Amino acid sequence: MKNFSWGHGVVIALFAFIAFILSMLFLFPNGQKNSEMVTDNYYEEELQYQDVIDAKKRADTLQEKPTYSQDTNGIKIQFPKDYNNSNTTVKFVLNRTDDQNLDIKKAVQIDANQSFTIPTRVLSKGNYTLRLMWTKDKTDYRIDYDVIWK
Repeated sequence: MKNFSWGHGVVIALFAFIAFILSMLFLFPNGQKNSEMVTDNYYEEELQYQDVIDAKKRADTLQEKPTYSQDTNGIKIQFPKDYNNSNTTVKFVLNRTDDQNLDIKKAVQIDANQSFTIPTRVLSKGNYTLRLMWTKDKTDYRIDYDVIWK
């Protein structure tokens, strides 16, 4: 057997490191699987983010906030019963956390029961972020909910 020197050790360590890096690249390629941006207009929305912060703060100060519930019909958003929905526009964005092709963005009308429903047929099982935005008398409000649709 040949004498083992420190040079041999360096070469073995280098090859072991290269083998480790290559195994990480080929055995775990899923690292890039969920690398989509939350929105295509990320930078434009980032510039307007102070408006979002202000809308969230205003929604936090409300005595009664809109709530959501789930049933076989879909996700129901319920505004407070005494909410006056005149001069109100409501829209929501349902962001799918793992696939932006399943995102839903829509402006809706509140019905006589002060609610609206996102129907089951447009939902897929998984995790969503529900961003509920409404404008009442030119004042913006926003609440975000984490939703798990089963």
